[in-house]
Amino acid sequence: HEEMLKDSIRTRTYMNSIIQNPDLFKDKIVLDVGCGTGILSYFAVRAGAKHVYAVDCSDIIWQACDIAKNNGYDDKVSFIKGKVEHIKLPVEKVDIIISEWMGYFLLYESMLDSVIYARDKWMAKDGLMFPDKAILYVAGIEDAQYKEEKLEFWNDVYGVNMSCMKDTVMQEPLVDVVEGDAITTNICPILDLDLQTCTTADLDFVSAYTLKMAKRDYVHALVAWFDCKFTHGSKVLNLSTSPNYKSTHWKQTVLYFEGFLIGNAGEEMEGSIAVRKNPGNPRYLDIKLSLHFDGENNKLHKNHFYQLA
Repeated sequence: HEEMLKDSIRTRTYMNSIIQNPDLFKDKIVLDVGCGTGILSYFAVRAGAKHVYAVDCSDIIWQACDIAKNNGYDDKVSFIKGKVEHIKLPVEKVDIIISEWMGYFLLYESMLDSVIYARDKWMAKDGLMFPDKAILYVAGIEDAQYKEEKLEFWNDVYGVNMSCMKDTVMQEPLVDVVEGDAITTNICPILDLDLQTCTTADLDFVSAYTLKMAKRDYVHALVAWFDCKFTHGSKVLNLSTSPNYKSTHWKQTVLYFEGFLIGNAGEEMEGSIAVRKNPGNPRYLDIKLSLHFDGENNKLHKNHFYQLA
């Protein structure tokens, strides 16, 4: 929770989307899904909300109760411990749902399912979601040095050859900060969610992509990141985890593949990305990457499987 609160991009964007829109929050009933320390609930109270119901299934909620009391919010915020799917609210409908549900690669840990459940059960017909849009993007990156270090490490681990670990390592997406100048292609959206209307079925998806080389360069991996937008207010706010902006605690997600491609400016790589919840543990994501490239310098046709766990 400390890491998330110290993420100024995250926290300030949520704060501005709420506090700068008192006309939307005045006298409204608000539901905060996965409230943690309750920071979003306090923003809603400051924006004029009539009452906030803050839900979390972890023990952090007891600290949130103390925080609310110490700051004079305890008469405006009611904390409810439990999973959204199992609790009861003392009201039939809420006007606004706020939630910071995003995980690595946007969907890791599948908390969005709970937000959708809450929306369908309690949100009023003309209710508002904060945020209300989410877009997942991919691009190609040159990352030879780190990829080499990541794999060659296993050839000699204190005198022991562990090279058989390479296949396993390649199946694990890397969550790390990627610099914007590592991107060597254009950007392609692979998932576009309207959080006012999307369903849980939309969260398992297959998306085609085409990436065009910006210049002659290498591609060693695809990098993924997301944007979340707050469009209901007087000004559209965008919470971006792009490599081209200041890094957040979500960082970026890198999908390395076997081999590499050397592309000339304008040449295209294409394929598809399939994402689903892992059947054994729905918090995990299974990802299948299909990649096809027929360039002047080399050719690459790969199917690669990953698990974000």
